[in-house]
Amino acid sequence: MRVVVIGAGVVGAAVAAELAARGARVTVLEADHPGAGTTANSFAWINSANKEPEPYFALNHAGIRAHYALAGDGAPWFFPAGNLEWAVTDRHKEVLAARVARLTARGYPAEWITAERARELEPDLAAAPSHAVYAFFPEEAYTLPVLLLSRLLGAARDRGATVVGGARATAIERGTAGTTVVCADGGRHPADTVVSCAGRWTQEVARLAGAHVPMADPDLAGSATVGFLATTAPTAARLSRVLTGPRLNARPDGGGRLLLQALDLDATADPAKAYAPDGEIATAMLARLPEVLNGAEGTAVEKVRVGRRAMPGDGFTVAGFPATDVPFYVVATHSGITLAPLLGRLVADELYGDESPLLKDFRPSRFTSGAVLPPPPPARRPGEQ
Repeated sequence: MRVVVIGAGVVGAAVAAELAARGARVTVLEADHPGAGTTANSFAWINSANKEPEPYFALNHAGIRAHYALAGDGAPWFFPAGNLEWAVTDRHKEVLAARVARLTARGYPAEWITAERARELEPDLAAAPSHAVYAFFPEEAYTLPVLLLSRLLGAARDRGATVVGGARATAIERGTAGTTVVCADGGRHPADTVVSCAGRWTQEVARLAGAHVPMADPDLAGSATVGFLATTAPTAARLSRVLTGPRLNARPDGGGRLLLQALDLDATADPAKAYAPDGEIATAMLARLPEVLNGAEGTAVEKVRVGRRAMPGDGFTVAGFPATDVPFYVVATHSGITLAPLLGRLVADELYGDESPLLKDFRPSRFTSGAVLPPPPPARRPGEQ
């Protein structure tokens, strides 16, 4: 089977690696360079804690397990240290309690811990008010996404896949000799099946195949698709896992750096603007850092960027064959980091005829051409339903 995969982000790389492992002749087409889209601009928290409804939770929970299977006994890109969240307000406590109860009932590891246990896990965790409560989600993890991408794309190449950079797909043609993906550079790439893993460009690529797969606008300032990420300079503060605090999320980012996220600030995020490392957003995040970690005095921000999420029009993963005249399979998801290793396997299964029950609720057939979809809600902040 000849397969052309459009997009060399983490999902496209996972799909290419799995297909190549099964003997497919795989060509990966990337409009820019691998990881140039969403992959390298993600908080990269591997979880299923707030993924609703239940089919979406189940898909993401299986995604977590797929990361553990891929990493085996250890991997330099995967850090299964869990997520520690604490609540101070009554509203946040109610929401957290409901989530812990719901997840526990579904067999998802979640537990209440004491403040003392929280500081054993993270010795530099800042003191919260005495009435704070702490929950720990031990199965959750984070990844360094570019290292994960290099692992997956390297495996694809080792198995015979060809990766072509600077190859922007401009047409998908169906002729008597089969299907051909045509690129802006004049390249023509024959395929028995085309798989779109184009991230936030999915709608445009699907249109080339005659398919309708609406995506939320990735350039709309203040929308659910955009969010600030701040990378600090190396700091001496100790941190080994994801922390989700009332006003700031943080995780390690390699080399002593931290990656910071403050979801309430995202309402002003504009991907058309540049944000200085000593500007308003960086200053606001650094002002909150002492609420999360001790020992971070003097920490500076090296970079502030606006991540753009690849979010289908209704907010949920898309995976399947749309009704088109060409052999075309489309994958798009807001949870690409969590789901990539799993989607690689499931998409390869489906291309070889084995439909996945996990994907049955996420088919592109749910979209009707011309239908107006409400915009997906922004990411929940702690204490929000």
